[in-house]
Amino acid sequence: METLHKQVWIKQILEGFYPDSSFLKYTLNLSSLVENDVINLAEAGVDPNVLINNTTYPIGIIQRVDTPISIELDKFETENTLVRRPEVIEYSYDQLESVIKGHRAALRSKTAEKAAHAFAPGNDTIFTPVIKTTGDAFQGRKRLIFEDIIELKNRYDIAEIPLEKRYLVLAPQHVSDLLLQDVKMFKDITNLKDGKPYNFAGFNMLQFSRMPVYEIVEGSYKKVAFGATTTSTCFCSFSFHADEVMKADGELYMYVTRDDPKERGTIIGFDKRFIAVPLRNKGLGAIVSDNA
Repeated sequence: METLHKQVWIKQILEGFYPDSSFLKYTLNLSSLVENDVINLAEAGVDPNVLINNTTYPIGIIQRVDTPISIELDKFETENTLVRRPEVIEYSYDQLESVIKGHRAALRSKTAEKAAHAFAPGNDTIFTPVIKTTGDAFQGRKRLIFEDIIELKNRYDIAEIPLEKRYLVLAPQHVSDLLLQDVKMFKDITNLKDGKPYNFAGFNMLQFSRMPVYEIVEGSYKKVAFGATTTSTCFCSFSFHADEVMKADGELYMYVTRDDPKERGTIIGFDKRFIAVPLRNKGLGAIVSDNA
């Protein structure tokens, strides 16, 4: 019975962990490559040159050298929940679902926050454009406008990032900025059509609230380390190409203490192993809310 109860609770956590509105649903899923909560990948070597109207034979041979990469999955641990009168939980689906929803929501939020930080580029390069908003001044920052998204598109085009599978994940403040600029366009952007995000300027549009923050260092934007303390208010919306980012799920483990005599109840908590990172530093982007 103990094993059966754990299986039910774990199944509830995993069910719907990546909804259609989650940007993590649109990344490469490499969970099948995980062994003992470690994923082993290889960074691809240089692609071959293409010869046009070649007249010199034999054609040269270049060996591609891939670099092995081993990544340990992060461990996400929920704080324990005390549930009084465990017999109620065992026989009441509503009570069970309520507890599970809390842990699932907490894990979903924190894993996505860590992934968003990983997908946002560290600084502005040819293959990882970081641009600033250029709209009207509002509460100490400049609003996002549609022209800024088009500028990000231009930067992706210059870097020759493939047109398909480009995604832009908007911060809530930036969604509001676009609403003020064009109500009809806003309604399209914030809706899923046939289960797929709306496309604008070549980007599939999604939303997320827990965005990375940037600091201005020597005139350039630098991403603040995850969890670091900062006074900067330069939040961003970020973008990625779906073939350039990955996620991997490892073990989900449930801890349970039943009928604790001190607490007169059952105590539960979960561990989830998870990682989401770029495969290489390419096809990532950010639009930073610039100071007004």
